Amino acid sequence: MTKIAFIGAGSTVFMKNLIGDALLRPALSDAHIALMDIDAARLEDSALIARKLVASLGAGARVTATTDRRAALDGADFVIVAFQIGGYKPCTVTDFEIPKAYGLRQTIADTLGIGGIMRGLRTVPHLWAIAQDMRALCPDALLLNYVNPMAINTWALSARYPDIRQVGLCHSVQGTAYELARDLGLDVADLRYRAAGINHMAFYLSLEVRDGSGWQDLYPALREGYRAGRIPLESHWNPRCPNLVRYEVMEHFGYFVTESSEHFAEYVPWFIKPHRPDLIEKFRIPLDEYPKRCEEQIDAWGAQAQAMKSADRIAHTASNEYAATIMDSLTTGTPAVIYGNHANSGYIPQLPAGAGVEVPTLVDANGMQPTVVPDLPPHLIALMRTNLNVQELVVQALLTENRDHIYHAAMLDPRTAADLDLRQIRALVDDLVTAHDDWLPDWCRFSKAA
Repeated sequence: MTKIAFIGAGSTVFMKNLIGDALLRPALSDAHIALMDIDAARLEDSALIARKLVASLGAGARVTATTDRRAALDGADFVIVAFQIGGYKPCTVTDFEIPKAYGLRQTIADTLGIGGIMRGLRTVPHLWAIAQDMRALCPDALLLNYVNPMAINTWALSARYPDIRQVGLCHSVQGTAYELARDLGLDVADLRYRAAGINHMAFYLSLEVRDGSGWQDLYPALREGYRAGRIPLESHWNPRCPNLVRYEVMEHFGYFVTESSEHFAEYVPWFIKPHRPDLIEKFRIPLDEYPKRCEEQIDAWGAQAQAMKSADRIAHTASNEYAATIMDSLTTGTPAVIYGNHANSGYIPQLPAGAGVEVPTLVDANGMQPTVVPDLPPHLIALMRTNLNVQELVVQALLTENRDHIYHAAMLDPRTAADLDLRQIRALVDDLVTAHDDWLPDWCRFSKAA
């Protein structure tokens, strides 16, 4: 029997989507689903919903629930991780409020920027602990990582635990394909594309639609539609933030990025400027909105979970997440292509070895087989390096337990450096480290300093 361990199963709605996808696959429908979370009440809700889902779909899966991570991991074939260290409160709120006091405003703060740096410091030690347990309890299992900051996590995991098989998963590539098809009035099923880069900064190197004569390049239609003001339409991720930033970047860099405008605006220095409120208005950048939206999402997810707990049956339609596809392909040998994040082993030759890169990946009985993408244009590589500098310094800080590299990462972050001077950045880092304290590893906390 295949065993799927789900670490962070208290994320009830996300758990329902991923486990529901797996149960729709005949090869996985009788799996042992081992749910684990540190919150016993939320875990109990998730287990109830998972069992109802099994019954509703007529599957033969067995669901267990535990707050003991090692028990969940023992003998697992697949390990899904989906958690947020420190949660929305207090940690996300802290990552917004303290930088804002310095005049540094953010949109999401979970991948790059000062918020992404702090989240990486909080998160990686817990991923390392899971990898250590996997070495002992399920050394051949595949870790399917849904935790941000994805690129930092992928790099840090491979650097310390190169023997643990892992893939970082995101929905930005397939989600953006849907948005582009909608902007052009097309069916996403008729698109063909090839993308590569780093998580949240991968680009469509080709984007085509099938027509009567073969495949037609869609970039001319995207450019013409943007220049004429017909597109973009509302964003799939946040209707209040249309993809104006991404189309503007396409105008100047020639390629469309795979992450939302809301995210991408804080990875570069061009759109969020304290002395240019006109840019915020023109590109409709939702500064400081994310904490409020988190509260709305928490309420909505709670209502969904309550509705599912009360329902006799739970319906499920397959999502566009890759986890079930990967597990099914590795179990049955049925080939599939997904977009995965891997430690760079020549997959993008122009980027540093070990860095987390996002590339097309063949999955079949032979395992995960990332595609080599040697043809990324040099200006896109240069743009990615501005983010990789930050990611690498965070990873080095964690590996060497060198607090100085936290400052260096923040000083080299494109957004932070655009707004603050070196002494302000140092003071900001100190304030964040002090505020997070127990959520951080001992070596970078002032309260534990020698």
